[in-house]
Amino acid sequence: MTHIDAGAELDPVHPAPVRAVASTGLTAAEVAERVARGRVNDVPVRSSRSMGEIVRANVFTRFNAIIGVLWLIMLVVAPIQDSLFGFVIIANTGIGIVQEWRAKKTLDSLAVIGEARPTVRRDGVASAVATSEIVLDDLIEIGPGDKAVVDGVCMEADGLEIDESLLTGEADPVVKKPGDQVMSGSFVVAGSGAFQATKVGREAYAAQLAEEASRFTLVHSELRSGISTILKYVTWMMVPTAIGLIISQLFVKNNDLKDSVARTVGGIVPMVPEGLVLLTSVAFAIGVIRLGRKQCLVQELPAIEGLARVDTVCLDKTGTLTEGGMDVTELRPLGGSDEIYVRKVLGALGESDPRPNASLQAIIAAYPDADDWRCTESLPFSSARKYSGAAFSEGNGEASTWLLGAPDVLLDTDDPALAETERLNEQGLRVLLLSRAARDLDDPEVGKDARPTALVVLEQRLRPDAADTLRYFAEQNVHAKVISGDNAVSVGAVASKLGLSGSTVDARRLPGEQDEMGKALDKGTVFGRVTPQQKRDMVGALQSRGHTVAMTGDGVNDVLALKDADIGVSMGSGSEATRAVAQIVLLNNSFATLPSVVAEGRRVIGNITRVATLFLVKTVYSVLLAILVVSWQVEYPFLPRHLTLLSTLTIGVPAFFLALAPNKERAKPNFVRRVMRYSVPGGVVAGVATFVTYLIARHYYTGTGALDAETSVATLTLFLISMWVLAIIARPYTWWRIALVASMGGAFLLVLVVPSLQHFFALKLVGMTMPWIAVGISVVAAVGLEVVWRWVDRRGAA
Repeated sequence: MTHIDAGAELDPVHPAPVRAVASTGLTAAEVAERVARGRVNDVPVRSSRSMGEIVRANVFTRFNAIIGVLWLIMLVVAPIQDSLFGFVIIANTGIGIVQEWRAKKTLDSLAVIGEARPTVRRDGVASAVATSEIVLDDLIEIGPGDKAVVDGVCMEADGLEIDESLLTGEADPVVKKPGDQVMSGSFVVAGSGAFQATKVGREAYAAQLAEEASRFTLVHSELRSGISTILKYVTWMMVPTAIGLIISQLFVKNNDLKDSVARTVGGIVPMVPEGLVLLTSVAFAIGVIRLGRKQCLVQELPAIEGLARVDTVCLDKTGTLTEGGMDVTELRPLGGSDEIYVRKVLGALGESDPRPNASLQAIIAAYPDADDWRCTESLPFSSARKYSGAAFSEGNGEASTWLLGAPDVLLDTDDPALAETERLNEQGLRVLLLSRAARDLDDPEVGKDARPTALVVLEQRLRPDAADTLRYFAEQNVHAKVISGDNAVSVGAVASKLGLSGSTVDARRLPGEQDEMGKALDKGTVFGRVTPQQKRDMVGALQSRGHTVAMTGDGVNDVLALKDADIGVSMGSGSEATRAVAQIVLLNNSFATLPSVVAEGRRVIGNITRVATLFLVKTVYSVLLAILVVSWQVEYPFLPRHLTLLSTLTIGVPAFFLALAPNKERAKPNFVRRVMRYSVPGGVVAGVATFVTYLIARHYYTGTGALDAETSVATLTLFLISMWVLAIIARPYTWWRIALVASMGGAFLLVLVVPSLQHFFALKLVGMTMPWIAVGISVVAAVGLEVVWRWVDRRGAA
């Protein structure tokens, strides 16, 4: 391993000299001195919004502002009954804050479990510390999969290759030598080394990016952007309608000021679907809590929704379908090689790598190190090369150079050992070739002319839950694509053992052009010998053909593909780099958790689509009633207390339960169009039927108290129609859905028959004729709703 001289002061980027530390790292006294000066890596890595942000997000909304102003007005001019809508907003906002706070606690605790712990060398001893405990000038050891958490200067390098693509966009790894800059946010793909921290905390290049990437976010999703679009339309409709209503009630009718204000507010308040945004956040937050209990860390909320929309899952074999560990099952010497000597070579190779991968760990376990062999130079394993190597000074003084890697990369195409490798691969076994190199390790073509010495046969451990998970995806019409850097035949055999059918393709034969690659990917199921860059290209090719792609992985070679996929899923035991870019981290390393994430996403999307229809039917009929009132120049039929009662019983309470109910319906695109095509006709039918009842009642009732009687029958009509909308939305029926609808109806009936509640809500049905006319109109409207919505269903299916 090469390293910087302890007295050197190198920093190729900053003119100020860097204090180089000894190869033993800082002393305890030096660490304490830096902590006292505040030179620590104190970036607050948060997986969630702060409590202040949660409160602000739930309280200071556009619609809360509108409702708040109207509430204050009503507190002044009307009885407390007409101000109930304000208390409902307070309750809803409180529920939203509490639920997101619970989600925050879940995420924060899970994030601590999944947090990386860099290895720092102090007083000559290497130990893992929390990221926040790193101080300026610390000597940090890094190896494959490790991410640089602070900026620094490379002090030691042993075949060190660092990928800076997440920072620069350049896909090719950069070879680092002592004195080179190491940027925070980059990660090691091969080799090992150590670097000295030159910038910590908020000064580090990627500190802000890292904090943003690991934060609990409510970022872009079709569901949230769709709701924002709907709310924008609602605002456009609400403003002119409200102005017309105010002019009509206050100036044209010349009614009592307080009553006019109350009825004006009664017309404006129900136009606001204030609970829709809240309920969406609550549904997402509860989804995070549920998944958290299953050791699934959701780093971005819309990832729950995104995975529910996925139609293609790209699986990395190692760590996803198979467990990380392997076992050496056989050693086959080639060309008359001495097996005892080969075992010594393999033992020495295992000892030469300070950070062995799963294959080398199996070899270390099978073959002990030869004490008298000394490694003089090493070539770390790289996903791009498909092999590693080392040069030794043997016990007898002889020198030799060895390569260990993929047989189909190191062997000529006509070598008989390849046929043997194929037969073993067909059994699902992994095979490595040990070759004696004829060239130096730093030769670009070191594998050329290498002499095959032995085949090392490894058996991979299948995950016991992988077959069931693949079966689940097949039942849900989600296409699984196994993408691996291993031999295609071997990967295909593993996939076959797990019940995954389809053709197997060697990725080296895939076309480079995106469209042609996409066609080949649609036809194939298992792809072997895939390079890290190819994984990224394959994700892009699938996306170009309209697929929503999820990518799972745990190795450094998966990072680029995880970053570009619609949803990146990392294993908790995977490299720190993969956990940093993935939206979902499976902390229990169980691929079987994915169906739970898909199910949770479907529950959220399906249920929010249902309840959005409830909220927007109310918005549509409220706007329509206001327009009809202004056009006919009549008093607005409702006081705020009436619509508060209707909203609570037909929307608020039922929507809360429906939003959290089980729902396995597959997610569908075009959220806004699907919601509006039900809401608009539903709202129009409800608004027209209610206004017709109101006009008939105006002709039927006369004298003192006529307006109260007219309001009561209009309320009855609107309630019955809204209940029918709820009954349609609640399908398919289960016992609790039927109980929910029935209890809401029972609550309204209670208001109609209990004198104190009649007085409180100003609801009293007068006579028999008009209430039965209201019921008849409601029945006709309900039939109309059924006909219109079934027609919409047929058109949507066509």
